This record gives sequence, structure tokens and C-alpha cells, in this order.
Amino acid sequence: MGTVAAIGERTKVAPLALAGVSVLPAEDPERVREAWAALPPDVTLVIVTPTAADALGPEVLDGVRPLTAVMPV
Repeated sequence: MGTVAAIGERTKVAPLALAGVSVLPAEDPERVREAWAALPPDVTLVIVTPTAADALGPEVLDGVRPLTAVMPV
């Protein structure tokens, strides 16, 4: 079974740690892309903030793996 990670602004993703999500705070586009590139292979779901989704772009988010969900605004 895979794990869940969250990428984005600390204030938005930090609470997810309480549910066992691996939190990867990233405050700017470069850090978002670095966090994405550093995802372990066992991550099967990535939750991203809308800002992080913009930084990654549709070509990354529309990929098959890992499954990606964008937080609502």
C-alpha cells in the first residue's frame, strides 16, 4: 500500500500531518518542483495546494502516477 504526501504552503498542508500525511512545505514554485522531484516511490497520492498546482503545471498534474488532488480554494 502506498503513502500520501502533501505539497504547498506550510499553513495549508501542516494540519494534514495529523492524519499521517507526509507534509512537504513549499512556499515558492522552485521549492514546489523540488518537493515533487523528491517524492519517494511509495507515494501514491499527492495533495497539492492551488498555488503548488500552478507551479507544477497541467503536464505534471495530468500524469498517471502518482494520483494528484488539488485542495479546494
